[in-house]
Amino acid sequence: MNSTGREFTDEVLSDEMAAILRQKTPAERLEMMFAMWRFARDLVRSNVRSMYPDITDEQLTIKVAMRMSHGAVGPDGRPSQNA
Repeated sequence: MNSTGREFTDEVLSDEMAAILRQKTPAERLEMMFAMWRFARDLVRSNVRSMYPDITDEQLTIKVAMRMSHGAVGPDGRPSQNA
């Protein structure tokens, strides 16, 4: 266990899910990954929009990029100096 009280294992994927993914083509697996990325981006975008309802679309895009990049994108929308 770690300091959060959660127990982590080396298991990343169940055997059943691994078998399903093995049946997919590389293109299908890549499309699944892109769909998950779009879903996560849309969730972050909705959350940021609810927190800052009056920001412009450009500001919203930058805030989403900052969150999705874990700070690699700075507040000006360019690569962060800290990244």
